[in-house]
Amino acid sequence: MSKLVMTEEETMLADMARGFLDGAAPVTAFRKLRDAGETHDAKLWKEMAEMGWAGVLVPEDAGGSDMGFAAANVIAQEMGKTLVMSPFLSTAVMAATALRQVSDARAVEALAKIASGDVTYALAVDEGIKHDPDATALEAKADGNGFRLTGKKTFVVDGAMADRLLVLAKTADGLTLFDIPADRAGITRTKSNMIDARDAAKIDFDNVEATGEDVLGQVDSAMAVLRPALQAGQAALAAEMTGLSAGAFDMTVGYLKERKQFGIEIGRFQALQHRAAHLWCETEVTASAILNAGRMLDNDPENAELAVSLAKAKATSTATLAVQEGVQMHGGIGMTDAYDMGFYMKRARVGAEWLGDYSYHAEKVAALRGF
Repeated sequence: MSKLVMTEEETMLADMARGFLDGAAPVTAFRKLRDAGETHDAKLWKEMAEMGWAGVLVPEDAGGSDMGFAAANVIAQEMGKTLVMSPFLSTAVMAATALRQVSDARAVEALAKIASGDVTYALAVDEGIKHDPDATALEAKADGNGFRLTGKKTFVVDGAMADRLLVLAKTADGLTLFDIPADRAGITRTKSNMIDARDAAKIDFDNVEATGEDVLGQVDSAMAVLRPALQAGQAALAAEMTGLSAGAFDMTVGYLKERKQFGIEIGRFQALQHRAAHLWCETEVTASAILNAGRMLDNDPENAELAVSLAKAKATSTATLAVQEGVQMHGGIGMTDAYDMGFYMKRARVGAEWLGDYSYHAEKVAALRGF
């Protein structure tokens, strides 16, 4: 597989993002947020909005920068290198993509609020231990001109801090997506920090009222709106995990150059050089898969599923390798909370499960390739 190459504009975006994040959101900032029990930095998110990142997928007529999916992946990849905690994936990528599928005035207004950084979203889709939108049991029962939502959602990333929720529910003849405020009567959010210190919530819906205006798209046709949003999120999450892999690799190589054993740097041991070289190659190949997924989402979204699932599966595999090698090559300190490598392992573990694990996407790739 030949390596895809970033365009000049993408390279400039990556350099700009790296320069900003190295100063505003290094791994040390992540540690401070974690120790303070915070799941995101509101000030940082506003700064990202001012730079156009919150509106990366929002049309220009709604106040966005509309840079496209490949650009969103570039930003997500740079965020992954320093484990940035922000609502970027949930809000700027998935919610914005879902809202882009609808052309009414309400959706345009919501997109404008995303681009300005004034509103954050969370995607309430899954109900079991694995990603499976088709298994939705939360019921939206018709009630006059509206609906009543009853059921639960689990593993809602950013669910405790979000202003609004995109809720997938079962209706009479299919699935329907609702866009509702997170503080609506009947909604109970139970916050639980994940192992990587980010926010995930269990959300209970007890006879929650939803009007026809709360329906995003068409009743019984949720996937027409949700599928593009999920694919965009899966690609951006894969990009974040690829950045994570690169960050773990850089940290590991730095340690190999500093740590001495038997009077010489351990990076001079051939066996460790081979392992580091293999990891670098895997990271580069994965970066190509990420670029390809972004290109497909921008240029041929109807046929992007294969590229997206390939990217997510490969990114999951590479991130797992990167953090395992990182911890092992660091030796005992790699397992301690005092050292940053453990943070990368925890983020990789959460990323592996969110929006479909390796098996979920590998099966999609096999099916789409006719295996």
